[in-house]
Amino acid sequence: MIPKDLRYTEDHEWVRLEGDRAVVGITHHAQGQLGDIVFVELPPVGKRVRRGEKVAAVESVKAVGEVNAPLSGEVVAVNPAVEGSPDLVNKDPYGQGWLFALRMAAPGEVDGLLDAAGYEAFLKGTR
Repeated sequence: MIPKDLRYTEDHEWVRLEGDRAVVGITHHAQGQLGDIVFVELPPVGKRVRRGEKVAAVESVKAVGEVNAPLSGEVVAVNPAVEGSPDLVNKDPYGQGWLFALRMAAPGEVDGLLDAAGYEAFLKGTR
């Protein structure tokens, strides 16, 4: 259930690397913990963010979850589909439910992200 081609944070964001871009979403685990997602707040294109900074929010019937920037960079795209259909984050968190894309400012930060095995170990509490 944890895609092997992505990188992960301990805050339950995933990252798909595409050259100098990083597409970001929340993990299946995170959307499951939140429950039915009813609203997504995305950052404006052009916003510059630092790793760890709050950049988006996902609201469910149970809670509001902050989405932190897993890497530093500039927001170059957002997914308008999740604004109109926030449940895409529940239905397809690793595909159509992506949130935003960054142009990485410091590609070396990727080394600080977990691979799939590391994220799985983190979820099991063995990391």
